[in-house]
Amino acid sequence: MTSSELWNRATADRYDAEETEMSSAAVLGPTLAFLAELAGEGRALELAIGTGRVGVPLRERGVPVVGIELSEHMAAVLRRKSDEDTLPVAIGDMATTAVPGEFTLVYLVYNTITNLLTQDEQVQCFRNAARHLEPGGRFVIELGVPPLRFLPPGQVAVPFDVSERHLGFDTFDLVEQILVSHHFTRESDGDGDGRYRRGSSRHRYAWPAELDLMARIAGLELERRVADWDGTPFTQDSAKHVSVWRKPA
Repeated sequence: MTSSELWNRATADRYDAEETEMSSAAVLGPTLAFLAELAGEGRALELAIGTGRVGVPLRERGVPVVGIELSEHMAAVLRRKSDEDTLPVAIGDMATTAVPGEFTLVYLVYNTITNLLTQDEQVQCFRNAARHLEPGGRFVIELGVPPLRFLPPGQVAVPFDVSERHLGFDTFDLVEQILVSHHFTRESDGDGDGRYRRGSSRHRYAWPAELDLMARIAGLELERRVADWDGTPFTQDSAKHVSVWRKPA
C-alpha cells in the first residue's frame, strides 16, 4: 500500500452530499466532454475513482470505464450507482495496481495525485498510467497550482473556502512539499445552530513542471495544458491546470 490516507466508511457515506457542486452539470459537463473526446472509441481507466462522480456518468455517455480505488468504502458507494459488469473496479492503490488490457485514456481528477505523499510514489503513478496506455493513448491529470504566492514571510496557512457551512484552509511544509487541508464543516442540529465537524487530510503538492518531468520518466510527452476543462489558456495566474500527456505511438 502507498502512503495515501484511507477513506473510512463515514467519510465515504457523506462524500457525495458534501461535493454537490463538483457533481453539478456546470462542472461535470465540460469534464465529461473533455474526457470522452480523448477516449474516442477506446476504453478509459480512472485512477482513484472514488464514488464514481466522474466515472459513472462517463460510462453513461458510452465510454467503457474501469476504475482503481484504494478505499473499499468509497467503492461500495459507487456500487450503489453501477454494478461490476457495467463498471469494473479493482481495489488497490493507483501507483501499483494493474488491471487487464490497454486503454486510450487514463485519468486522475480533482487533485487526487496529491494523495500520494512521496515523490517516488507520484512517479510510480505516472509509470502505472503509462503501462496501461496503448500507443498514442493519453494520461490526464486535474490539479491545483500550489498557492504559495499567497504566503508572506512567516505565514504557513492559506484559506481556500470561507462560507456559511464550511471553513477551509491549507497549512504548508515547504521543505517536504506537504500541505494539510483543514476543514470545519457545520452540522445542523435541527434548530439552525449546529456544531462544526473538524477534519484534515495530508497531500503532497507538485508543480506543473515537476509533473512534466515525472511524465518524461514514464515515457510520456506533454501534449496540452489548459486552465480548466473548458480549455481556457493556462497562464501564470491560473489556479489549476488540466494536463494531457501522450504515450508515443
